[in-house]
Amino acid sequence: MNKKLIFFASIIFLLSANSFAQTSEKKNTFTHADTLRGSLNENRDWWDVLRYDITVTPDYDNKTIQGIVAITFSPLKEKKTIQIDLQSPLIIDSVLLLKSKQSFSKVDSNVWLIQLKNLKKKITKGKEPVSVIIPDEKITIYYHGKPREAKFPPWDGGWIWKKDKNGNPWMSVACQGLGASVWYPCKDYQGDEPDSGASLTIIVPDTLVAVANGRLTNTLKIANSSLTSYTWQVKNPINNYLIIPSIGKYVNFADTLHGEKGILNLSYWVLDYNINEAKEQFKQVKPMLRAFEYWFGPYPFYEDSYKLVQSPHLGMEHQSAIAYGNQFKNGYLGRDLSGTGWGLKWDYIIVHESGHEWFANNITTKDIADMWIHEGFTDYSETLFVEYYYGKKAANEYNYGLRKNIQNDAPIIGMYGVNKEGSGDMYFKGANLLHTIRHSINNDPLFRKILRGLNKTFYHQTVTSAQIEKYISTKAGFNYNNVFNQYLRTTQIPVLEFSVNKNNQSITYQWTNCNKNFNLPLRIYNDTTLVTLFPETKQKTSTLTTEQLKLITGNLIEQLYYVKTKQIAQTN
Repeated sequence: MNKKLIFFASIIFLLSANSFAQTSEKKNTFTHADTLRGSLNENRDWWDVLRYDITVTPDYDNKTIQGIVAITFSPLKEKKTIQIDLQSPLIIDSVLLLKSKQSFSKVDSNVWLIQLKNLKKKITKGKEPVSVIIPDEKITIYYHGKPREAKFPPWDGGWIWKKDKNGNPWMSVACQGLGASVWYPCKDYQGDEPDSGASLTIIVPDTLVAVANGRLTNTLKIANSSLTSYTWQVKNPINNYLIIPSIGKYVNFADTLHGEKGILNLSYWVLDYNINEAKEQFKQVKPMLRAFEYWFGPYPFYEDSYKLVQSPHLGMEHQSAIAYGNQFKNGYLGRDLSGTGWGLKWDYIIVHESGHEWFANNITTKDIADMWIHEGFTDYSETLFVEYYYGKKAANEYNYGLRKNIQNDAPIIGMYGVNKEGSGDMYFKGANLLHTIRHSINNDPLFRKILRGLNKTFYHQTVTSAQIEKYISTKAGFNYNNVFNQYLRTTQIPVLEFSVNKNNQSITYQWTNCNKNFNLPLRIYNDTTLVTLFPETKQKTSTLTTEQLKLITGNLIEQLYYVKTKQIAQTN
């Protein structure tokens, strides 16, 4: 596939956000397996994941893996059946609780039930418990098999078995949406992150290097073999799909950033023959981090460092180990998604995927139906990056240019409880929604305070869209509920219909093509003039100055807000 076809194929996948399942989504046909994966149930809700300790040994020649996963969890209730997700054709071999074998069975192609015995009991004194706290438990799962192979990563994911240009093995995983259970057993539910972090030990031939999230804590040459194990530790909560091994002929170079919370370690892992290109292109990391710390607050994972890891696919927001595959080019594989030229001044993957450290990795949605919080805010981080370095006019142009990519094919928010994303419009339409709300607030210090407040209030948490919507409305001092409903839950683009009476310098206006309660305020301004309107779906009339009328009848409204305008008639 040539580069042009790769680019357009990538955009198709990006816009669809799961194009292979669009027909199923439109018909709303979901299976019991979808519910088992996408929602809590009696075998999931009684235990809280505290930590994953994963060991994996890939066999490149046979495309198989062997693994061990220790899951530390806190029981919230006294129950014994635990749901573990592991996707076919991978197989669980055995399960231990301490040193005791546990019985298990496969109830679905991707779901296993473990019947736990010998769970720790509540401490009791006489007939009354002295504490309702149940001690933490740990199960260890041994498994093996041939994991699903990625067809077009990162969009159609799985385990990636590739070779670099010198013929050396190059392996990784891409599993957003598909789920981490495609390569290791876990509670594959986005709303339950391991509170105490994770470790990943990767055992590979000693000719290769293995990289993962967090910090490298141990490298061990395995006796009487040609294998080496690399152990990486993550201290912070991390979502299942973000824990990823990367294996190849990697070399490393490092740097530091004096950031808002002190010294942030920066580490870069690239294929040996790309190190010179990487050292030049990755100079963009520090400016990116400075811009995002300004807008969003401190980088959320100082304890685990910041890394870029060259990947055998375009890129992904793997926490503290951003996957980078943009060929050391500016733009998106050398192209500007906005068509304005501003997107060619910086590396799209460095900026976009790193923006996810705040929105997706720090603030994570419980249900992927709300994934606009990940993609909308992160897509908007590009606009904010442009503004930080090139000014507000450039940022407005960049954001406006993204609109040509919006399809309005389906609502941004998907169906809850069945592991289903909404429309791929969560990217560009989500960014334009935030730009619209920002101009409606018309108070940049307050808007920045809201962005930073989100990352502080929901620090290392999983959230719902309702929580984020309420927070923004509360801090902005205006109830944006009807605005969020319009842009997140419908496909209509609101139209401001208006007519001007020049005799008395009045304007009559209303919102159409929208929900009946749509009430987006408009604040339109230039260097000398401000117009504030509060349109509703019923007609209203305001008297304006000549300069204010010029602003209204120009094209500024459509540039600053994701709306259409329609001048009905002009009265003399």
